[in-house]
Amino acid sequence: MYRKLILDNGIRLVTERIPTLKSVTIGIWVDVGSRDEVPVEAGYSHFIEHMFFKGTTTRSATDISKEIDGLGGEINAFTTRETTTFYVKVLDQHLPQALDLLSDLFLRSRLEKKEIEKEKQVIREEIRMVQDDPEDLVQDLHTKLVMGRHPLSRPILGKESTIAQITRQDLLRYIDTHYRPERIVIAVAGNFDQLKLEATVAHMFAKYGHTSRALPSKRSPPNIYCGVTMKQKPLEQVHLCVGLPGVAAGHKDRYAVYALNSVLGGSVSSRLFQEIREKRGLSYSIYSFLSGYSDGGTITIYAGTQAREVERVLDLIYREIRKLARQGIDSTELKRTKDQMKGGLMLSLESSHSRMNKLAKDELIAGAHTTLEDMLKEIDAVTEQQISRVAQDSFISKRIALTALGPITSRQGHALSARYG
Repeated sequence: MYRKLILDNGIRLVTERIPTLKSVTIGIWVDVGSRDEVPVEAGYSHFIEHMFFKGTTTRSATDISKEIDGLGGEINAFTTRETTTFYVKVLDQHLPQALDLLSDLFLRSRLEKKEIEKEKQVIREEIRMVQDDPEDLVQDLHTKLVMGRHPLSRPILGKESTIAQITRQDLLRYIDTHYRPERIVIAVAGNFDQLKLEATVAHMFAKYGHTSRALPSKRSPPNIYCGVTMKQKPLEQVHLCVGLPGVAAGHKDRYAVYALNSVLGGSVSSRLFQEIREKRGLSYSIYSFLSGYSDGGTITIYAGTQAREVERVLDLIYREIRKLARQGIDSTELKRTKDQMKGGLMLSLESSHSRMNKLAKDELIAGAHTTLEDMLKEIDAVTEQQISRVAQDSFISKRIALTALGPITSRQGHALSARYG
């Protein structure tokens, strides 16, 4: 059963009670991510996520680790381009302790100077780890290409230069600016007593607030750019990203775009996987994925292949893109895709953690809850004509972006730019 409660200070509590589960997951979501940083703050959102685990006024970092292990639970956090999330998952009987622990992290972290200095090195190593992972690196390079100078183009981890300059006052100022009650959603899913939960959360967060006026959002929709960018690096493979315009997370055509992505490269039965990996053995890893933000989105195709096969792989990718734009899909492929989507959706929502994620995203994107039944109806309502239309809108050759990373020669680079630019 779904319920929504808005606390006196503006914090939203959204819950879904599922008595058949033995677990409960609590997430505190803040509507702030890397896109909300100015250039000199690059990486602040992610850095704060790390720092909240480095000790509170009542618990050390070691105490936090021992306490969650003693409950047999999981506590973690993650930062995206639009949100920062802290969550804990435990057996339902441990909900009071879990709430106390998570709220302590969020409300009373010390942000000690010595811990900030230590964490700078940890973040530097995390940035370098991305640099050593070509699949992650090419996707970061590709995001910079398609998003241009928009804040969404910047890496979530930030840059070593900005991380090195962070001070405690910088973090406190950033938290005071962005961690405002009206931008916070607490999402809880699993087995719990509704009235006790609401009373506990209201008591724990009653004093959290700001006396100053709420600041308007400075977010602006991104433009999606095309073009070609290449970076030479001594690797065993060339890593490729092909980018196309997508839709925002709450767009009316999103289910048609989900279906289109599934057909293109979102599964092992997809056209790209079958054509490039299964039939020709040109790539081990080939897939497509969607990036949907509050005000825009992209479709990205990734492939890794030998340098001598780059043009062949790209030709096959572009061929499938053109074919979908011109011919769409038939009724048999649409039925299989719908069944796959519905099955994947229902399986993905079997855990309290995934239900918690959905609750929070629904609230942040639409301000309302979408039931599983509503989502299944939306999938069933997708038509061949709708998929054909969104394919024609997105799969336009003049709007395609290409990023390549690996052992590319200058001659090959010029040829790729001339052919696909």
